[in-house]
Amino acid sequence: MSFVVEDPLALFSQWLEEAAQSEPNDPNAMSLATVDADGTLSNRIVLLKGHDEKGFRFFTNYEGRKAQALSANPRAAALFHWKTLERQVRIEGPVEKLSAEESQAYYDSRARGSRIGAWASLQSQPLPHRSALEDRIAEFDKRFEGQETFTKPDYWGGYIIKPMALEFWRAGEYRLHERVRLERASLDAGWSQSPLFP
Repeated sequence: MSFVVEDPLALFSQWLEEAAQSEPNDPNAMSLATVDADGTLSNRIVLLKGHDEKGFRFFTNYEGRKAQALSANPRAAALFHWKTLERQVRIEGPVEKLSAEESQAYYDSRARGSRIGAWASLQSQPLPHRSALEDRIAEFDKRFEGQETFTKPDYWGGYIIKPMALEFWRAGEYRLHERVRLERASLDAGWSQSPLFP
């Protein structure tokens, strides 16, 4: 029989914590799907960097392809797949930029090399040769030499997916999986849920 989700955020947090104990790499990795201005679908893996009752957060270059897509169509779908646990979670909803303050706070928590990399990478733009990136890394490494903390680039920061739909999936014998979909009419509304055929 399909399971009942009493609290979707609590269940997601539980599953993520359990995945952290069993997945060999990046239990917080999620497939993020967006739609470009011309209707072209695009998908990539990003890392979840925080979640709460407001939504699910990730960080990126605001000039890259995913950010351009989110500017044109500020909605996304995300998928977590934890193979060792035989579980999945799907998330769908509108996406908003995080405040500069929240983005800076996360930026400050990153390794220095990652912070330099955020300055150096012209994400999604053609790279003529690897040395072009290496030169930019050296440039910003010198610029911030001796500084333990420094401001993030204006073109880098976070987003939050505000879920309007969630689906929890558990593998079942003979591919008779358990699925339950939760939806809400607005961000402050309660969840309705329905079991789904496998």
